[in-house]
Amino acid sequence: MDLSANRLQRAYHALLKAVSDVLEAKDSADSHRTARTDAALEHFYSTFQLFQATCDQAQEFVDSVRQRIGSECIVDEATGPISQKLIKLSEEGANRSAIPPLSATRLEQMSKAVRLLVLELQPGSSTAIPQASIDSRPADDMSH
Repeated sequence: MDLSANRLQRAYHALLKAVSDVLEAKDSADSHRTARTDAALEHFYSTFQLFQATCDQAQEFVDSVRQRIGSECIVDEATGPISQKLIKLSEEGANRSAIPPLSATRLEQMSKAVRLLVLELQPGSSTAIPQASIDSRPADDMSH
């Protein structure tokens, strides 16, 4: 995260420097087009393209983190917090698996929730998720 932020900051400062160079070149040429202003504009354009590429990389990083966090939340919803179940099982002294099995219905619900979240997280998506169609409660909560 820090690396991405540092790259973005360096690219931003380079862009500001390029803008400053263009303004200085234009000012020293009395707003006339010269070889110096052309060179400054060319440098600005390449610096601007690099800045855009850096912004795109940062956005990709943010999107991947958002998707990973969403996936982890869905797994937690489907299985419940693992750490709490491990503590409970160790207190009971049980020798069974710490992760309870999922029913086919529950697995289907969570799969549908994942698909909808993926659609929502895609860039430019304005998909509204109908909250009533997703029941993210654990199976033991559905009876209440």
